[in-house]
Amino acid sequence: MRIWFIGGGGFAASCLTAMSACLRFEKIITGEPTKAGRGLNERISAVEQAVCELGLRDENFERTGPLSLNEKLKNTMLSDPPDLAFVVDFGQIIGEPFLNGPKHGCLNIHPSLLPRWRGAAPVQRAILNGDDVTGVTVFRLVRELDAGPVLAQSEVPLPVLADASEMFGKLASEGSQIAAQSVKSIIEGSYQFSDQNSEFATYAAKLSKEEAEISWERDFLSIHNTVRAFAASSGAFVTVMGKRLKVWRTSPADIALDAEPGAMFPTDGGEPVVVCGNGALRLLEVQAEGKRRVSGAEWFRGMRVM
Repeated sequence: MRIWFIGGGGFAASCLTAMSACLRFEKIITGEPTKAGRGLNERISAVEQAVCELGLRDENFERTGPLSLNEKLKNTMLSDPPDLAFVVDFGQIIGEPFLNGPKHGCLNIHPSLLPRWRGAAPVQRAILNGDDVTGVTVFRLVRELDAGPVLAQSEVPLPVLADASEMFGKLASEGSQIAAQSVKSIIEGSYQFSDQNSEFATYAAKLSKEEAEISWERDFLSIHNTVRAFAASSGAFVTVMGKRLKVWRTSPADIALDAEPGAMFPTDGGEPVVVCGNGALRLLEVQAEGKRRVSGAEWFRGMRVM
């Protein structure tokens, strides 16, 4: 079967790496490098980095801008379409002739149990919502966002201590497995699509910077979930003594403390426990402004001798 892979971000790169062990892609397509940093240095996509690590750069690898503007790929899709295309974590709208050009359409690996959490941040929204189960879905792309018929789906537990980075890895692994199984079922002719029930759809909007800010007045579990959700990107933060402190890892503390929200106390393990509006949290890993990440214990020792 002739298969294309179109993707860009880290989730796509993890899927490509896993799927390449059992599938051969006729084309691997990703976006052009972006400019980043003070020196505006070129930064290639995570998928291109994976292509380099896998030694696949010479196997019909291509960069593209928005697909609808790439005449070369458009002409190829019209004149010699593949049997199937995977479009994963690409961040660009897929239009015609790509949407329906392949014989079996374009399949997406989406890290949620669709129709729950359609949209840009399904893993993070599941965590922020306090979900204890998530999953991954292989479905066919249609014009409406994440609304196409489902080919395969798998549930994955969402532990209370697992952050977004950990869950992206688990979901990419599970999604790659069911995607490879889906290809096999298509080849064998044993596959069947199931329509989504849009009445149960929820929307996973892109995270905003404002949502990353912590207020200790909030419930401890709400704060903990914020830390978990932003661990895969910019990090949650709070202001301590006039400076920004990023909080990368926390755990609920089964300790009763009679103090105002924001008060911090040492524990036997050295890490601080901070009082919240309801309950308390252990600060396991933090990053002071302009500093490297350290354990909560190391940061708190430095705070106490200042």
